[in-house]
Amino acid sequence: LVMNKHHYVAIMAGGIGSRFWPMSRTAYPKQFLDILHTGKSLIQWTFERYKAFIPLDNIYIVTSEEYVSIVREQLPELPVQNILAEPSRKNTAACIAYISCKLLQKDPEASLIVAPSDHMILDAEQFRETTSKALAFVNDIKSLVTLGIKPTHPNTGYGYIQHDSIEAGDGIFKVKTFTEKPDIELAKTFISSGDFLWNAGIFVWKVAQIVKAFEMFQPEMFELFDAAKDKFNTPQEKEAIDTIYPLCVNISIDVAIMEKADNVYVIPSSFGWSDLGTWNSAYDNLEKDYLGNAVASDNVIVIDATKCMVAGPENKLMVLQGLDDFIVVDSEDALLICKKDKEQSIKEYVAEVKRNKGDKYL
Repeated sequence: LVMNKHHYVAIMAGGIGSRFWPMSRTAYPKQFLDILHTGKSLIQWTFERYKAFIPLDNIYIVTSEEYVSIVREQLPELPVQNILAEPSRKNTAACIAYISCKLLQKDPEASLIVAPSDHMILDAEQFRETTSKALAFVNDIKSLVTLGIKPTHPNTGYGYIQHDSIEAGDGIFKVKTFTEKPDIELAKTFISSGDFLWNAGIFVWKVAQIVKAFEMFQPEMFELFDAAKDKFNTPQEKEAIDTIYPLCVNISIDVAIMEKADNVYVIPSSFGWSDLGTWNSAYDNLEKDYLGNAVASDNVIVIDATKCMVAGPENKLMVLQGLDDFIVVDSEDALLICKKDKEQSIKEYVAEVKRNKGDKYL
């Protein structure tokens, strides 16, 4: 496999993963954890997936300042200068503007894949084929491409992408609308219509095109980065970013650019994708015992309990009896026991912990 020196990937790794509390903490969030008990963290899996077809020097991790040392520890072969530290959390638009303006200065021919660090993809081969198709398309046509996942059920936890029925390229369609998370009735309608896909938050474009889109749709943010462009890829970069970030609006790339631009395309994809957003999605992706329990630890004994999601530290034995359909997650200093159907409320429980106990357990 000959790698293209103009192909880059930016892996976004700045989130705090509060829905995976108490395993995921502000100081050590879920992208750095082995949620599925595989021997590798989510970011390590993501890094390896891209390393198979993107030159090592072209892989960038964009993360919070506080996580740089964790990234260095978990990805020792990544060049240190490829870890970009954000001074504050500003959602995805600022992060994408940063890496895109930086790469445009370095390599005007650059094509960029932007992807989350904490998603799971089972079929790496199929993923590579789909991504290569996107890279070829953006090279020929001035476009912004997103990968949409063919839905398997009416999920209310994902955003949806609606597309045209006429192909713009081999298996590539023009996007009509981006839709926020629907209620269950609307989700069912989306699925039966056949032209809606799950929004995986994986994007492919030429950096010249996305920078042009920022100039058009987010002129204030574009100005901030453009004014500092001579400092990128120099020792002054860090100082420039520390000045720019506080002035950036906190907005997602979907709202900032994708919903506004008229050259957005989607590739309907199937490569065993899960955003691993919740304990239930972890449950879905783990092997179950004959009573339907998913246990992500080697130190758990389950006695007549069914359909539970169980995770805990290896140095502590957990014994479970009589629970049905629960999430049980133990950590060194906090224990969560919660009905599986209440998992969307875990964020509220974490807020309650903050109100009662401050930041000690977050």
